Amino acid sequence: MTETRRMTVGQALVEFLAHQWTVDSAPDGTQVRERTVPATFGIFGHGNVAGVGQALLQAGVVAPGSMPYHQARNEQAMVHQAVGYARMHRRRGTYACTASVGPGAANMLTGAALATANRLPALLLVSDTFATRVADPVLQQLEHPHDIGIQVSDAFRPLSRFFDRVQRPEQLFSVALAAMRVLTDPAETGAVTIALPEDVQAEIVDVPAEFLADREWHIRRPLPERGPLARAAAAIRGARRPLIVAGGGVIYSGAEDALRELAEATRIPVSTTQAGGGSLVWDHPQNLGGVGATGTAAANRIAADADVIIGIGTRYSDFTTASRTAFQSAGATFVNINVASFDAYKHGSQLPVIADAREALVALRGELDGFTVDGAYADQTAGAKREWDALVDNALAPTGGELPGQPEIIGAVQAAMGPRDVIIQAAGSLPGDLQKLWRVRDPLGYHVEYAFSCMGYEIAGGLGAKRGLLAAGDDRDVVVMVGDGSYLMLHTELVTAVAEGIKLIVVIIQNQGYASIGHLSETVGSQRYGTRYRFAEAVPGASAIDGAGTAVDFERGEFLPVDLAANARSYGVDVVDIKPGPDALAELGAAVTAAKAADGPTVIHLHSDPFVYAPEGDGWWDVPVAQVSELESTQRARAEYVEQQKLQRPLLG
Repeated sequence: MTETRRMTVGQALVEFLAHQWTVDSAPDGTQVRERTVPATFGIFGHGNVAGVGQALLQAGVVAPGSMPYHQARNEQAMVHQAVGYARMHRRRGTYACTASVGPGAANMLTGAALATANRLPALLLVSDTFATRVADPVLQQLEHPHDIGIQVSDAFRPLSRFFDRVQRPEQLFSVALAAMRVLTDPAETGAVTIALPEDVQAEIVDVPAEFLADREWHIRRPLPERGPLARAAAAIRGARRPLIVAGGGVIYSGAEDALRELAEATRIPVSTTQAGGGSLVWDHPQNLGGVGATGTAAANRIAADADVIIGIGTRYSDFTTASRTAFQSAGATFVNINVASFDAYKHGSQLPVIADAREALVALRGELDGFTVDGAYADQTAGAKREWDALVDNALAPTGGELPGQPEIIGAVQAAMGPRDVIIQAAGSLPGDLQKLWRVRDPLGYHVEYAFSCMGYEIAGGLGAKRGLLAAGDDRDVVVMVGDGSYLMLHTELVTAVAEGIKLIVVIIQNQGYASIGHLSETVGSQRYGTRYRFAEAVPGASAIDGAGTAVDFERGEFLPVDLAANARSYGVDVVDIKPGPDALAELGAAVTAAKAADGPTVIHLHSDPFVYAPEGDGWWDVPVAQVSELESTQRARAEYVEQQKLQRPLLG
């Protein structure tokens, strides 16, 4: 007879998660074994306080350390922390996140979308209203006359790689096991959502002992099939101007050494996506830097003429392909190496290699033994790299101006950081500048969340990344760079860092608004409309319409006197507030150095000149311009847009 224990659904789920282990093969053949879900974030309400909340408390009392609980200040930020942790652990581990019914659950939707877009795992334990409907409608419950069963949790369906609802206690076993399968599958991972009605969480279930025993989930590293590999190798051997596009899959599979060895053996140049930053160290002779809309002029120049594009672990976003204008060679062929067939077949590729990045690169090197690119092509790529590196040297150098430009700020921050330290970013103008200018010196040293490019990710994601490093016994520092716009979106996890004494360095760049969108707005003829942080002023000549209020704009008023340094200081963070002046960059470097020597979180605040840009990388991004307009600026932008569109091609090859 099967041994069972009587537990609540919440208790059974928490104990189950405490016994799940991820097993992976390191590049040297050793086995890496770590907790798949080492801890849980939670903000409690009437949906989960008596279920998962009680279970976490009980676990802490009965078996301390079995499932640690961590507070957060925002449900969305919990998921961001889980994603940052997963990135540092190369997708082998993540946190569970529990929230209450209604707004608590809804606050996690953005985080779910971010996790899925980035192909990074996060486990969401979303509370739901009563399965019995005994007290309908409860506080925070939605009501739809056409379908009473629809609740906030259903909004997670299109945002999750896995979704299921435990409507009866007995369903927990199959749901939990299915969720873990997706969470640890490199081809399927993303947001994994288990909806838990609040009454079911607290109900009794007889739990088989084997459900609560240690279980290992071995990460699949599929080998390339012979036929596809041979065809891919033949295409590369026949190429005159091949180019590698290294994506996040290189990092997640630990394939950076295999990539370096292939590049050195064949002399094929390498470009990177945002997620692939760190695949090669910045000064490797074959590394041309980022490719696409925010890429380097070196990578984009070579990409334009490439006849065989070897994508490794990339999902080919519009930024990577410069909205399908980056690769201009007629008849260009795409060799797509990816663990997910969905990505391997993109751009109509006839040469998909569905395999783990590391395994495929090792096999491909063997297939390409003796092959090297033509000497003239190698010289061309080397020359392009030298020219770009010189431009970057100049861009990073201090100018001594009253307000430093963002490139100078990036240079000062990097100069004060260690070679293994991690930079965290997500949105605004910084991702583009960082992809062009940041000189990555470690495979885990660059984390720019650019699949969802979520404003507000930075501090929470940085905190999660630091947790991930601490869990691995890694003492390197994490530096978050964030603009004032993103900071104002979501900064309260600074309180979490203070509460737990987690060392995090945050550099806030104050430019009085949404500088990135302001610049984009100019390119589409909208003159930075609605992107400045200024006092509202009445529009001259305008009057109230139907009682809606007097028309106002934010284009001419004084800048707002918002004190972000004081805001951060109020949370208990050590703050360095750098005033404008010719010594600002020297003070910034000194502040980062001091923050690295500190024990707790530090915020460094300074002002920048939003009109100083990084060197042009010759990439384009397709943002439609109004086809008809009474504004001359929009008319000019439309004409330029139409010319750029002519360079777009279907990328079928």
